[in-house]
Amino acid sequence: MNLYNVLALLLVVAALFGYVNHRFLRLPSTIGLMVLALVSSVGLVLLGRFEIVDVSSIIDAIKQIDFQTILMQVMLSFLLFAGAIHVDAQKLGQQRVPVFTLATIGMLISTVLVGSMLYWLLPQFGLSLPFMWCLLFGSLISPTDPIAVLGILKEARIPKQLEISIVGESLFNDGVAVVVFVSLAQFATTTGEAAPEGHSIGTLFLQEAVGGVMLGAALGYLGYLMLRTIDNYQVEVLITIALVTGGTALATALHTSGPLAIVVAGLIIGQQGRQLGMSDTTREYVDKFWEMLDEILNAILFVLIGFEILVLHFETVYLLVGLCTIGIVLVARLVAVALPLRLLNLRRSFPQHAVKVLTWGGLRGGISVALALSLPNGEARELLVAVTYVVVVFSIIVQGLSIGPLVKRLGLSIAPSEAEPLQH
Repeated sequence: MNLYNVLALLLVVAALFGYVNHRFLRLPSTIGLMVLALVSSVGLVLLGRFEIVDVSSIIDAIKQIDFQTILMQVMLSFLLFAGAIHVDAQKLGQQRVPVFTLATIGMLISTVLVGSMLYWLLPQFGLSLPFMWCLLFGSLISPTDPIAVLGILKEARIPKQLEISIVGESLFNDGVAVVVFVSLAQFATTTGEAAPEGHSIGTLFLQEAVGGVMLGAALGYLGYLMLRTIDNYQVEVLITIALVTGGTALATALHTSGPLAIVVAGLIIGQQGRQLGMSDTTREYVDKFWEMLDEILNAILFVLIGFEILVLHFETVYLLVGLCTIGIVLVARLVAVALPLRLLNLRRSFPQHAVKVLTWGGLRGGISVALALSLPNGEARELLVAVTYVVVVFSIIVQGLSIGPLVKRLGLSIAPSEAEPLQH
C-alpha cells in the first residue's frame, strides 16, 4: 500500500470507529477510538494465528507508518497549538508556579525514581539494562500527555484550579521531557571517548528549553502583530497554520525545542491574538478550524496507538514487567507531585485531595510511545517499547475512564452550571 492508501485507510477507520463509539459505546472520544482499535488489533491477531484471515497485508500497511516521525515531526506541533490556543493564559498565569514546578522539577524527580526502580525491578525477571537506559525510560514515560489530558478532562468536571494545573503541566512538560530524553540518549547510546560531557548536556538543555521558549515568544508576538493589522479570516487562519509549520521547521534548524516554542506561541496567539487581533468572525473561524483539526488528528493518533499492537514484539516477561511498571510509574508520579506541592503549600493553598487528582489525572499517551519507538534497534528497545505500551494503554483506558468517578467520589466534582470554561 502506498502512503495515500495508508492515510485513507486510517481516516476511514477513524471515522467508522468514531461513529461506533458515538452511537453505541459513548466513551470519551480518545478512549473509545483506542479501545476499538485495540479490540480490532487483538481480533486480527487471533484470526491470523488460526489462519482464518490473512492479516499480513494489514500488518505490512501498519509497518509502513513511521509513528515516531508522524507524531513528533508532523502531528505534535498542530496538536499542541490547538490545545494552547484555547487555554486561558490569564488563568494559566495564576497557576504558573505550580505548573512550572511540576513540569520541570516534578518531571526530573519522576525520571530518576522510575529509572531507579526499573533498574531494581528488571533483575527480578532475569532481565537487565544499564542504569542510563533505565533513566532514559524514566524520561520518556514521565511526561503527562497533553493530547490525552485535553481530550479526557473535557468529560471529567474537575475543579478549575486543578484542571488548569494538569493541562498547563501537560502542555509544557512534554517539551521538557523531549529535551531531557535527547540529553540522556546521548549518554545511553554512546560510550567511551564519544560520550558527551556533563557541561555539554547542560548547554544542550539550556539551548533547547530556553531557546524554545524565546523562539515561541518571538513567533507568537510576530503572529499577533500580523493578525492585528488585517481583518480577513482566510488569511488569518493561514497565518496560524504557517506559524505552526514554519515555527516547527525554524526550531529544528536552530536546535531549539519545537514543542515548547509552539506551546508558547499558541498561548500568545490564544490570549492577545484572539482578544486584540481578531474580529468576532475571524475568531469564530480560527476556533472552529483548530477544534476540527484537533479532533481529526486526535482520532488518527489514537487509532494508530491501538493498531501499533500489530507490529510490536511482545513476550510474556515483557508484559509482566510492564504490569509492574504501572505501579512504579504511579508511585513516582505521586512523589513527583506530592513533594513540590508540599513545598509550595507553605506559600499558597491547594484544593483538598489535589495530590490524588494530579497523580491519577497525569495520563501518559502518544508522546511516550513515539519517544520509545525512536530508540535504536535492539533488545533494549523491544523491552522498553513493550513496557511503554502497557503503561500507556493502562493510563489512557483505566485512569482516563476513572478520573471523573474519582473526582466525584472525593467530593470535588462540579456541576455543569458551575463550571467556568478553561478555554476562552
